[in-house]
Amino acid sequence: MAPDDLNAPLGRDKAKKPSKLARLSTGVPQLLAGVLALSGVVVIGWTAFVDDPLGGEPIAVVSTKPEPGAAADAGPTDVAVAKIAPKETPAAPPAGTQTVTIIDGSSGSRQEVAIPGTQSGAEPSAPKTSADPKLLETTRHGAVPKIGPNGARPSAVYAKPRQLSAAEKGLPRIGIIVGSMGISASGTADALSNLPPTVSFAIAPYGADVDKLAARARGENHEVLLQVPMEPFDFPNNDPGPQTLLASLNSDQNIDRLHWLMSRVQGYVGVMNYMGARFVTSEQALGPVMREFAKRGLIFVDDGATSRSVAGQLAGGQSLPFAKTDIVLDTVPTPVEVDRALARLEALARDNGSAVGFATAQPATIARLAEWARTVESRGFVLVPITMIAVKPRSS
Repeated sequence: MAPDDLNAPLGRDKAKKPSKLARLSTGVPQLLAGVLALSGVVVIGWTAFVDDPLGGEPIAVVSTKPEPGAAADAGPTDVAVAKIAPKETPAAPPAGTQTVTIIDGSSGSRQEVAIPGTQSGAEPSAPKTSADPKLLETTRHGAVPKIGPNGARPSAVYAKPRQLSAAEKGLPRIGIIVGSMGISASGTADALSNLPPTVSFAIAPYGADVDKLAARARGENHEVLLQVPMEPFDFPNNDPGPQTLLASLNSDQNIDRLHWLMSRVQGYVGVMNYMGARFVTSEQALGPVMREFAKRGLIFVDDGATSRSVAGQLAGGQSLPFAKTDIVLDTVPTPVEVDRALARLEALARDNGSAVGFATAQPATIARLAEWARTVESRGFVLVPITMIAVKPRSS
């Protein structure tokens, strides 16, 4: 027996050592705390030393294994990270395309028209198939009308004359020209669908597919004119469009611009001015242009922009077939005012033997013209295309 056992008090046991279970329950919290601390150290270390450019961004996991038939050298990758693509930017317009703002001088309304152009340095386009190639001459801007080798004139070849009976030949004649064809899609479609063939169409050089439009109009027996933009008095505040003929340019510059305009469409009997109140009052500016029209076998129609126009006198000097608009039918484009203008046109035709009315290809105007055209001949008039009114004046 040990001495300590003899000295211990009776009835008291020795101090017990902690069991294994007690020791284990005491160490578990300490172990968990250590694991958490170690995890925190790992996260902090990863953030500080690992470069992950996609961290925090949305990702998509996709398979990039090649499909059957793919190139053999395309290395398969089981997982790829795809970033969200940015929004696509609008496609740029084709090279050479121009956007034109056409301003209506009477109403002030504006219309944006995209004009396809030719690239710089491009060769002149070949003659267009919608017109007789024998009546075309190639310029640096494209094909323009000319008198054929046998003396055939575009104004005669593309004319759509109406056969008149003996009784009709003595009736007053009315010519209607609808302009700005090709600018308004709805107005152009209405004019083609609802107006009789005896109505002539003036095509703007800035419309879309104007050569196809001219071919369709001729195919439906309409005569076609080309509208040539000329300088108004308030230019450039009132701007007819690109390549406008200007009184400040010399004749060579204006003829070059004229060739650009004439090359936009083919198969027309003649041209008429679009605006041009300043240009048509200048003999120096207008003279060379009128000679060019005569040289190419066309007619000229004055749109009546100003009473001071010298176009009629110059046409006489060139033996150029000429007509002039007597009334603009839709200066105020309401049904009532269009009807009144048509009544004045009938009165002029009765007094003078013939009259020419001009209107723009607007749906409301076309609707009134179509209704009027169905009844006008019952009142003792004959509706004819513009070449049957344009006359070849004597030289003054």
